[in-house]
Amino acid sequence: MAFFYAMILPWFFVLSGVRLIGGSHCSGRVEVLHGKNWTTVCDADFDQQDAEVVCRELGCGAPVKVLGAAALGRGEGQVWTKELQCRGNESDIYSCPTSSSLKDSCSHDNDVGLLCADSVRLVGGISRCAGRVEVLHRGQWGTVCDDDWDMRDAAVVCSELGCGEAVDVLGNAQFGPGSGPIWMDDVDCNGSESTLKNCRSPGWGKHNCNQTRNAGVICSGVRLVGGPRCSGRVEVLHGKNWGTVCDADFDQQDAEVVCRELDCGPPVEMLGAAAFGRGEGQAWTEELQCRGNESQIHLCPKSSTLNHNCFNDSSIGLVLVDGGSRCAGRVEVLHRGQWGTVCDDDWDMRDAAVVCSELGCGEAVDVLGNAHFGPGSGPIWMDDVDCSGSESTLKNCRSAGWGKHNCNQTKNAGVICSGVPNS
Repeated sequence: MAFFYAMILPWFFVLSGVRLIGGSHCSGRVEVLHGKNWTTVCDADFDQQDAEVVCRELGCGAPVKVLGAAALGRGEGQVWTKELQCRGNESDIYSCPTSSSLKDSCSHDNDVGLLCADSVRLVGGISRCAGRVEVLHRGQWGTVCDDDWDMRDAAVVCSELGCGEAVDVLGNAQFGPGSGPIWMDDVDCNGSESTLKNCRSPGWGKHNCNQTRNAGVICSGVRLVGGPRCSGRVEVLHGKNWGTVCDADFDQQDAEVVCRELDCGPPVEMLGAAAFGRGEGQAWTEELQCRGNESQIHLCPKSSTLNHNCFNDSSIGLVLVDGGSRCAGRVEVLHRGQWGTVCDDDWDMRDAAVVCSELGCGEAVDVLGNAHFGPGSGPIWMDDVDCSGSESTLKNCRSAGWGKHNCNQTKNAGVICSGVPNS
């Protein structure tokens, strides 16, 4: 019987019967799974005890605030037809008693929202979206070791906090050493988890490091491309796409916020006319009107349209070199403002598929090693690359780590793509 329970408990953990939508993992509109459909919950029939259970089930901290009147957005579909009557000590929402029908007539204008305390936080950075990673376990905050800490792990943290995309991962306690327990080590996320706690690790409190090895993350809805970490072309995240910003509509106040959000120093100089290179894709279609004291770019007021016509730019930190077209050649990646090569150890079609997709070059046709397109120069940035094939960028694939390799430029990886974008 003990073995049977050990097998089914993870299944119940993954298939939670409640979720929070429209914010982060620990904040949003409350939705309950009824059969195969997600339904919203009426604000008149949701109280502090119900909130305690929802936050607990999601692995978040204690409830911070219950918000009515669709404060976190109106849902779609049905409103749940039962009233929750949780006592507050249940482990999940399905363990709560319910009434047969609601006392009040509700519409989506009455959808309830909930703010739970986050189960992960970033400490020691300039904004809430940059800093040392800390997780809440059994009521106590603790740190995360930087062993195998990579961009996929960081992506989960940034998504959980509603902080946009991961811009950089840092180890060796770059944001200062933490205190208390080291809760997680050897974290291994696939990038799709809703919370860091769902990622693989040896277990709570099991580690072989100390507080000088704390993991850190910088998340942002803005990034600087084409230069060292705190300089480059400004790009803003809109939905899932990065867009460049027109130089005519970017001023000192906007620059103050960008530098603050990226955990950099104050702005030194603003450069127009694509000084850091022209991007590709779309330019951002709104004008930033920051006051200069905001902590993040998405908190700045914006105009509905730009006052100027700008060329549209975006950026890809990946190129294929010396293959006769942009869709064939030696693989090179941009890291910390410098282009470098990729070693051909374990280089296969799944890795090539990610490269071709990222470049908009259709499908992978062939993979080549032994510097088939000629040896590169500069650093060898990646080795032992291991993509699943579903990553949006080569940088999100597993590897030995930036600059860690056991090969030379005679082992450069190459790719030939079809050159026809997938429809």
